[in-house]
Amino acid sequence: MGEFKHKHSLGQNFLKDKGVLAKIIDSVDVKEDDLIIEVGPGQGALTKFLKLFKANLRCFEVDTRVKKYLDSFEDEKTKVIYNDFMKVDLEEETNDINYKDLYVIANLPYYITTPIIEKMISSPLNVKAMVLMVQNEVADRLSAKPGSKDYGAITVYLNYYYNVEKLFFVHRSAFDPAPNVDSAVIKLSKKDSELELKDKELFFKLVQDSFKMKRKNIRSNLKGYDLDKIAKVLESYGLDLTVRAESITLQCFVDMANELSK
Repeated sequence: MGEFKHKHSLGQNFLKDKGVLAKIIDSVDVKEDDLIIEVGPGQGALTKFLKLFKANLRCFEVDTRVKKYLDSFEDEKTKVIYNDFMKVDLEEETNDINYKDLYVIANLPYYITTPIIEKMISSPLNVKAMVLMVQNEVADRLSAKPGSKDYGAITVYLNYYYNVEKLFFVHRSAFDPAPNVDSAVIKLSKKDSELELKDKELFFKLVQDSFKMKRKNIRSNLKGYDLDKIAKVLESYGLDLTVRAESITLQCFVDMANELSK
C-alpha cells in the first residue's frame, strides 16, 4: 500500500483479501444494465472486482487522496464522485443512468454503517439488494432472529423492508491496516411487498420504545400506550405484557401498531 497514511477518522481499513472480494461478487447476480453504488472505494480493491460485472457503477469517496488509485477505473459506465456519501443527493447523481436494478455493494466504515443503511432505506431509489461488509457484532445484530440476545429495534426496522442474512465471517487480517475487530458480510434483499401498516411513524416509535430498556418487559417499556390493546394482540400470539421485546416478531409488532391506530 506504499506510503499511504490511513485516516482513522474515516474508518479506513482497506480490504486486501482477494478470496473475500471474490465471495462478495459471487453473492449477487448483477447484469450489465444494472447500477451498482459503492460507498468508500478507498484504493479500489473491491471496485476492481465490481468492474467485472460491466454494469453502471457509481463510487462515492470522501478522501481525495485516493484519486490516483481510482482514476484508472473511470470510463463511460464508471464514475467516482468525491463527496461525503451522507450529503449527496443520490437521485441527482444517478438520474443520467438508465438502469434496471440497483445494488449497493460496499466495505462500510464501521462508525457510519447504520446511517448509510438508513439513507438507502429512506431514499426514493428502489434498492434491490445491499451486500455490505460490517463489524461482525453489527452483522449479528442486523440478522438476528426473535428470541436471541442480538435482536433489537434496528433488526425489526430492517426486517420490515429487507430479508437480512449474514453471508460469511471475515477475519481482521483480511484488511490493511488490520482493525481491532472482526467483520462479516451481510446481504439485505428487498422484500417483494411490505406488511400493511396504518401508521408507519407509530410503528417505528412503538418498536423503538419497546426496546428502550432491554431488561424491562413490554408493560414497563410501553406504559405510555394503551396496554389493553397491546395485551389483546400479544394474547393472540400466546404472549402477555410480561414478555420482553426481543421475543416479539415483526408481524406481532405490525399487528400491535395497527391495533393502536384504530
